[in-house]
Amino acid sequence: MEQVVLSSASVAPAALRPEATITARSLVDLVWRLRWQSEAGRHTETFFTPFNVWRDLDLCPAALQRDLPGQAVGATLSYGFAAGEIVAGHDPGQVRTLPLASFAQGRLQPQFGRFYPLGLLREFPLLGGAFRCVGLTPTSLSADLNHPLAGRSLALEVSIQNIRRKKGDTGGQCQEWLEQLLDGPGQQCRWHGQPTDFFRADAFARQDEQPDDHFYTQPRLVSHLDAQARQIISDLYGRLLRPGWRVLDLMSSWQSHLPLDHGCQEVIGLGLNDEELRRNPQLAGYVVHDLNQDPRLPFGEAAFDAVICTVSVEYLIRPLPVFAEVGRILKPGGIFVLTFSNRWFPPKVVKVWTELLDFERLGLTLEYFLRTGGYTDLETFSARGWPRPLTDKYYPQIRFSDPVLAAWGRKGR
Repeated sequence: MEQVVLSSASVAPAALRPEATITARSLVDLVWRLRWQSEAGRHTETFFTPFNVWRDLDLCPAALQRDLPGQAVGATLSYGFAAGEIVAGHDPGQVRTLPLASFAQGRLQPQFGRFYPLGLLREFPLLGGAFRCVGLTPTSLSADLNHPLAGRSLALEVSIQNIRRKKGDTGGQCQEWLEQLLDGPGQQCRWHGQPTDFFRADAFARQDEQPDDHFYTQPRLVSHLDAQARQIISDLYGRLLRPGWRVLDLMSSWQSHLPLDHGCQEVIGLGLNDEELRRNPQLAGYVVHDLNQDPRLPFGEAAFDAVICTVSVEYLIRPLPVFAEVGRILKPGGIFVLTFSNRWFPPKVVKVWTELLDFERLGLTLEYFLRTGGYTDLETFSARGWPRPLTDKYYPQIRFSDPVLAAWGRKGR
């Protein structure tokens, strides 16, 4: 069970007194966990919601409407849903073949397996949502309008983090939290097992094509994510890594995002700026090395139990050789974990990354694992909806914490 850390922004105001159990007048902090399986591996989506029972409960599945009232803080409700129960089953009639000219011409060009805003199709100019390109000819495009989780069984857990009584009116706008939870998951998977075409000729071009050591001449001693997102990443690493392990922090900087009590035998950093690496208190040693100049890792075979890479995979211009090198230096059964969000340095991010939806970026990272080969037990994880800490410099302009997405795999034995 994942441990979820709540930021100070989720603490109830003094005017809202805590309650022992959920009633119709309760405000409740819920964490939703959606678990599902694909041909590639296992997937877990987590979503934080401030839940108004009086307004929002009627929009939930019937089982949750029945079970949530009367529950106390710390309870977790678990449900299994067969294919078609909470996401409609796959409808072949929702795969439409259209003239290629229906796709709005511009910066984006359709590629097989990729998702695009539905409004880019001339036939659906006013509709929201996304479609998947599942076929291309010189004159036509096939668009799959089904939900990307269509046809899959789903497991849902709802954990109760906090309960307080609402003071005042019970009006306001209803929130379809389950619909928001389901917006995006499934996009990280291949369509019917066929590789997604992320790899057109200019996919890994960048605005700034100078060697990266020019860009990183000056240390960048800033946190790239808000404190809540960093805590979620730290918790994830804490769950996946084991005491006594030797760990490589790939594309490291002045922070390694590991728990303070991680218990690893040794953490080695590899990055681009000597001062950043020297200031990282969790590193036992480090190497300055530019993977975009030379993807070979300066370590022996089976040298590490785990490799982590935090908010950096989006800068790799030759990801497949790097993934192969990580496989070489990992011990059999060792784990490679990559975490990222939706923020980056624009001059250095690869072009394809900027064109993708959040969950497609998980799909691209999975594609690196799958095309490299040699990795097993692939998994993805997402965390969205957490409140942004009140002390963050972007609050209240940005109310929500940066989303966290992660993918990992293990070296085959």
